[in-house]
Parts: sequence; C-alpha cells; structure tokens
Amino acid sequence: MTREILIAGRRYQVELNRANGGWDCAVRNSESSRSGHGGTNSVNDPVRRMQLDAVLTEAGVLSLLLEGKSYEVKRETIAGSPGVTIVIGARRYPAEIRDPRSLRGRRLATDEADGPRKILAPMPGKIVRLLVAEGAVVEAGQGILIIEAMKMQNELKSPKKGIVRKIRAAAGAAVNAGEELAVVE
Repeated sequence: MTREILIAGRRYQVELNRANGGWDCAVRNSESSRSGHGGTNSVNDPVRRMQLDAVLTEAGVLSLLLEGKSYEVKRETIAGSPGVTIVIGARRYPAEIRDPRSLRGRRLATDEADGPRKILAPMPGKIVRLLVAEGAVVEAGQGILIIEAMKMQNELKSPKKGIVRKIRAAAGAAVNAGEELAVVE
C-alpha cells in the first residue's frame, strides 16, 4: 500500500509491504524528489528502505519497532482539522495521511458525511463513564464515552458533528471488541 504523508509541512511518499512477519517500508521525500534539491532524498538519492514491526496496543497507540529501536507512537485527532497530531515521546508532529487512490473514500470520511456513524468498541473492556446523553448535539472529535481495558482508559470520540441518536452501553457494562456503543447521526 502506498500513502502520501505530510508531517510538519514536509511531504513523503511511503510504501508498505508485508515481509518476514513485519513490514518492508520505502520512504521518499516527495518535495526533494520533485525539485532535485533540499532534504536527504534528491533525484539521485535512493529511496530509504527499512524493516519495521508494528502492533496496535490500544486505540490510537502504536508500538513500533524500527531498525532495532522501539517507539510508542500516539495519534491525536483534532476536531475540525483534516489531519492528526503524532506524538513520539515528548515531540509532537502535525500530520495528514492521504491515499492517492481514494478520493471517494476521503469524501466519505469527512465530518459532513451523510447518514449515521457508529462508534464501536475498539477492544474488550468496561464502560467507565458516559460523557453525553442520547439526543445530545456533539461536535466532531467530542468525547462520547470512556472505555477501560487493561487498566487504561480511552475516550471514544464522535466521528462527525451531529446528534447522538443511540447509546447502547451503560456505565459499568462489559463490552466486546467491535460491539456497537453509540450512533451519531
């Protein structure tokens, strides 16, 4: 799979392929390869290749093993923004990921998407607290409920601006991965 990634204003083309139980990753600085100057990858420089392994440890948190070094990579979504913030250690990077082949998918994923959007449990756990009630008007990225799994609490957020039509979980209830917890319309 190939993705275009913007990190802190710099554009990269990243290609990932399954290999040897992990991933073979090829990274090219798109601006440098177009202009032929600046950055580390000019037209004559090879694409940077590396092996990596990644495990999603919880919603929005990736454990990454890259060239023998371990990193915890957190993803934070910003309401009203087309991108995310990537947090590695104490450093924060504004980022946006684009699939150059899926214009239609990007349109459907926007906050203005028509129709109801389901909020599913990303993992088995326990509902700790409901942050809104049925019928509440919510903004994209606003917290809907908090789920606890393995002593870690995760806030599940609204995928779009709208009205919470259904809440299918109660505080204290145990839930399974993939279970529908709420619907925002």
